[in-house]
Amino acid sequence: MTPPPGTDTENRSVRVLSGMRPTGRLHLGHLHGVLQNWLRLQEAYECFFCAADWHALTTCYESPGGIPADTEEMVLDWLAVGIDPERATVFVQSDVKEHAELHLLLSMITPVSWLERNPTYKEQQQELKERDLATYGFLGYPVLQAADIIIYRAHKVPVGVDQLPHVELTREITRRFNYLYGETFPVPEAMLAEVAKLPGLDGRKMSKSYGNAIFLSDTPDEVRRKIATMITDIERPRKSDPGDPENRCVAFNLHRLYVAPDRRREIVEACKAATLGCVPCKKELAEAVVRALAPIWERRTALGDDREGLHRLLRRGAERARDEARATMEQVRSALWSPSARSG
Repeated sequence: MTPPPGTDTENRSVRVLSGMRPTGRLHLGHLHGVLQNWLRLQEAYECFFCAADWHALTTCYESPGGIPADTEEMVLDWLAVGIDPERATVFVQSDVKEHAELHLLLSMITPVSWLERNPTYKEQQQELKERDLATYGFLGYPVLQAADIIIYRAHKVPVGVDQLPHVELTREITRRFNYLYGETFPVPEAMLAEVAKLPGLDGRKMSKSYGNAIFLSDTPDEVRRKIATMITDIERPRKSDPGDPENRCVAFNLHRLYVAPDRRREIVEACKAATLGCVPCKKELAEAVVRALAPIWERRTALGDDREGLHRLLRRGAERARDEARATMEQVRSALWSPSARSG
């Protein structure tokens, strides 16, 4: 995503909020779908990046013991990729209790019908049939999400196309609060991100639950082993058969990200001419991925060896976030209990 035109000062006056649920290790889909976008955003805007551990409870409430460790590991991945706590506010959601207060207040004004029509609500219930998601928290998580965004008076929320309904619901809740109690919050806008659609080893969406992901915390040998198993062109059973990597090869999606354009063109020509087999091609791809991830692994190891430094960083981020959240909640309480608030 290319930042809009304007001076750095103008962009820095625009606040961006984004976050992730700590529900497991991050993989290449997160790197190319979210984190690389965050790297661009932190250079152009005032960014708040939230580790949404309370949101993880919506689907993991029966076994929450691993969430704190998953939160640390997720933040380590962020930092290893290049998220800079000097340029962005990095914090854990549950360290800022004001999120819960605003969530409670917003829940009082949000119609249940708005939540029930949320497309993700029924989709996740279908995808996670083995879990009991018939809870108030799961139904109402978009209200908490709205609180996460507007408590920092965020102007922009980076999302993919499939997440646009979430931002629109936040906008509706915000407008309703402003209508009832006076103009308190800016109405946030979706910042449509160019999300890379990265399939997993088997061609389905890359996901931990599918067992088809290459994780940022994998070792070089694990990356090589996984790429060796990737589906290529199922219509090319033998090396002597001509292939069509640009249209039929799952592994070629990684070539687009990790192999230089000139070499990529050579690979396409050789595959179509049946002079390059899939096995050596995937070995070359694996080495390209390993080279690209090496700096991330190096930074992650150094950061992981200094857990107290990580904790200090998160404490500083939480202090910065709390200052903003407290200031917002003072305005919220003033608006809510004002004699001029609408009655009836």
